[in-house]
Amino acid sequence: MWVDFLHRNAQRYPNRTALTLVERDHDVSYAELNTLAARCATWLSDRGVRAGDRVAMLAVNRLEHLTFFFGCTKLGAIFVPLNFRLAEPELRAQLHRLEPKVFLTAGFPAFAEESIDLDRLTLPDNADYRPHDVDHRDTLMILFTSGSTGEPKGVMLHAGMLLWNIFNTRTEWDLGPNDVSAAHAPFFHTGGYNVFTLPLLHAGGRLVLTEQFDAEHMVRLIESEGMTVFFGVPTMFDMMRRSKAFDRARFPQLRFMISGGAPCPLTLSAAWQTKGVHFRQGFGMTEVGPNCFAIDEETALNHPQSVGRPMCHSQVRLIDEQGREVGPNEPGELCIRGPHVCAGYWRDADTFRETCPDGFFRTGDLAMRDERGLFTIVGRKKDMYISGGENVFPGEVVRHLLALPGVHDAQVVAVPDTRWGEVGFAFLVADREMTLAELRTLLEPHLSRYKHPQHLRCLSEFPLLANGKVDRATLTAWAVEGVQHVG
Repeated sequence: MWVDFLHRNAQRYPNRTALTLVERDHDVSYAELNTLAARCATWLSDRGVRAGDRVAMLAVNRLEHLTFFFGCTKLGAIFVPLNFRLAEPELRAQLHRLEPKVFLTAGFPAFAEESIDLDRLTLPDNADYRPHDVDHRDTLMILFTSGSTGEPKGVMLHAGMLLWNIFNTRTEWDLGPNDVSAAHAPFFHTGGYNVFTLPLLHAGGRLVLTEQFDAEHMVRLIESEGMTVFFGVPTMFDMMRRSKAFDRARFPQLRFMISGGAPCPLTLSAAWQTKGVHFRQGFGMTEVGPNCFAIDEETALNHPQSVGRPMCHSQVRLIDEQGREVGPNEPGELCIRGPHVCAGYWRDADTFRETCPDGFFRTGDLAMRDERGLFTIVGRKKDMYISGGENVFPGEVVRHLLALPGVHDAQVVAVPDTRWGEVGFAFLVADREMTLAELRTLLEPHLSRYKHPQHLRCLSEFPLLANGKVDRATLTAWAVEGVQHVG
């Protein structure tokens, strides 16, 4: 069953700071946060919200995301943070599927008629609601996927999933009440809620909440707020490294940083390591936690591209196209089973059955496991291409590209080729322009020739999706257009 851990923490240490609100210059104690959540529950209850009803919110990161989420958990309602980067028609399509009982917004006038403005909302002075006994199977949150492979899917995060992700994360990453982190990743993304936010609130730690990410300001906040752990995507780490504040900054309290969402260049992680920061590669996705792997400091240093070993309550296997488990150092699709796997997709049971046919969730990611049991992510299954009869995994090629001096980011997509069937087209963000011949010479000692990209284009930055990940569809279109133009 779901345990109202916010209420318990408010009783255990009422005056301890739970949140530091940067833009409001205000600290929120655990007692205050729980009281606000209870008042939100009362406000929702007065508007007829009951267990299973959806409460949607469209707003940048702010205090109300957490007060209304915890308010929903007290009623057994389902909280749905929406992606504020989406276009209006995309958001309306999601609202149509959700049919929310309450729709809360802040700063989005296009939805003024059908929503309630958070900035004009007045909560009741007292908490007067009937608590719901939440079962571990009850859905408490819906997060929409990016939709990079089709229509975004509403992932149903049940109470047990949220708690097991908390348990796994606290245990394997050694989180405790003295830890401090940033709540800067958008709350519509699982990284916003489930990498550090909920685990730290469960542990009695402190979160530094910012409404938006500013690289230079974040470097200063990590230092001034004494952050001990930090999550980000490679783009964020690179922006912070390039900021004016980076060279002068010192991070004596920082235990580790973890990078997710995409492979992190070794040159980038090395730049943070020169500051004495322990840097880790991570893997996760909305449907499975997201936190599934753990790696210690020494292993991360010796195997910087590995995500480590499965967490203690995760069962992981790698399978081939026939569903057979592969051996060590062979690529296979990463399949995950455990109590931290989601309940399914909102009003799309058929798709979830296809993705999770035997209890193991098929992530669509390819990985390899070595003799020590360490996992390395190779790439997406759908991105694999066949060149001259040989399988090529773009993720493997990208890992070698990211290890080259001066390369800050890299992507490889497949394009048609009259001789080989398909070949790789590489995109680089680097310190300088590089020729294809030069690139292939650098790759020669490390990568088989059939895996070498046959085309190259250098960019100043990559196009991004709404969730901050690289827009590979746009890169593929550019690559195909570039090959046709050359031809």
